[in-house]
Amino acid sequence: MNSTPEADWLNLLIGLLQGTQLQLLRVLDALGLAAQAHGQPAWPWALRLSGENLLIDAGQARSLAWTLVCVAVAALALLLALAWRRPRLYLFALVPMLLIAAPWPEAQVVLVPATPTSFQSSPTGFTAASIAKGRVLYAQNCMACHGADGKGEGPLAASLAVWPPNLSGPLLWRRADGDLLWHILHGTRDARRQPTMPGFAARLDEADAWALIDYMKAQGAGQSLRALGNWPQPIGLPDMAVRCGAQPPRLLASWRGQRVRIVAGNAAPAEDPRLVTVQLVAPSEAAPAAADCVADSPAAWEALALIAGTDRLAGTQLIADRDGWLRARGEPGKAGWSDDDLLCRSERAPAASANGTALPADGLGALIARMDAEPVRFVKGGFIH
Repeated sequence: MNSTPEADWLNLLIGLLQGTQLQLLRVLDALGLAAQAHGQPAWPWALRLSGENLLIDAGQARSLAWTLVCVAVAALALLLALAWRRPRLYLFALVPMLLIAAPWPEAQVVLVPATPTSFQSSPTGFTAASIAKGRVLYAQNCMACHGADGKGEGPLAASLAVWPPNLSGPLLWRRADGDLLWHILHGTRDARRQPTMPGFAARLDEADAWALIDYMKAQGAGQSLRALGNWPQPIGLPDMAVRCGAQPPRLLASWRGQRVRIVAGNAAPAEDPRLVTVQLVAPSEAAPAAADCVADSPAAWEALALIAGTDRLAGTQLIADRDGWLRARGEPGKAGWSDDDLLCRSERAPAASANGTALPADGLGALIARMDAEPVRFVKGGFIH
C-alpha cells in the first residue's frame, strides 16, 4: 500500500477520470440515450479512459494531468475571449498555443477497450450471502481451470491455450467490476481475437456473475493473508443481517460511519464505546448469553473465514473502519492488540497521530488512532491509501 504524495495526486486523477465517465453515463441514461446491458445502463463506446494503465505508467499519468490543465486553461481563455472584447485576439491566439504545448499522453495508454458493463456495479453490494452463493458457482464453473485457491492451477489449466490468471493477486482490484462481469458472461479473447475463456451467459445470469465476483474478492483476500500476512488490497466487511436484543434484524451496513468489531465464536469481550461489537455465531452453535448484537447466518461465518484465510475462525476478531474496510485482525488466544494486527495499512510509521499527538497507550486505542489517521483511499484500478 502507498501513502506518498504521488499516490495522492494519482488517486485524485484516476478518481476524476472514473467519476467523470460515470456521470456522463448517468446523464446519457437520464436523457434516454443509453441502452441497457444486464439490467444497468450500458457504456456506448468501444473505448474508455484507463485508470489501471495510469497506475502502471506514472509518466503518462503526469502527461495527462498537465494536458488536462492546459485544456482547462484553454477553455477558460476561450470563454473570456467570447465575453471580453478588447483582448479577444490575444486570448484566441492563446488557445491553440496551449493545445500545442500540452504534453499529450499516448492514446494507447490512456484509452483502453471498454465493455458495455465497464461502469456497472453490483446492485446488492458486497454481501455474505453473495459470497456463499459465489462459492458454489465457482466450484461448479471455475475451479477446474482456476483451481480451488484461484491461482490458476486447476486440473484443466495445462490443457488450455492460455494459462488462467492468478485471481488471488491484484488482478481483481485492477479491473473494473463491470468488466469482470462482462468477461464472466461473455468470455475473453486475446490480442488476435482468439477465445481464451468461454462465456457463461447460457448458465449464469448477472446476479450469479456478481456473486462470483464477490466470492473471488473474498478468496483473493484470504489467499493474500495466508501468503503475505496482510491484505495488500482493501477488502470490505461483507454485509449481513444482525440481531440486537429484541429489535428487528438490521443490516451491518447500517452502522456505516462507526467502527465495527466482529468477534467469532463464544468468546465475548467487554463492550467498548469506540466500537460496535457484533458476535459472529458458528453454525449449529448458540449465541453467548452476554452478546448484545449477533450475526448467526452460516453464510456470514463462511464469508469471514474465507476473508480471514482460515478454517478455524473461532476466537478471531476483525475490526472494520468507519468506511466499512476491514483493517485489523486479532488472532485466537492473543491477549490485547498491537500495531502488528493492523493488516490493511499504509507505510507511514505509527509514531504519532495525524495531529502530532502521541498515540494512546492501550493497544486497541493506538490501533484505532492509526486507522483513523490513515483512511483507505481506494480507487478501482488505482492506488490504495
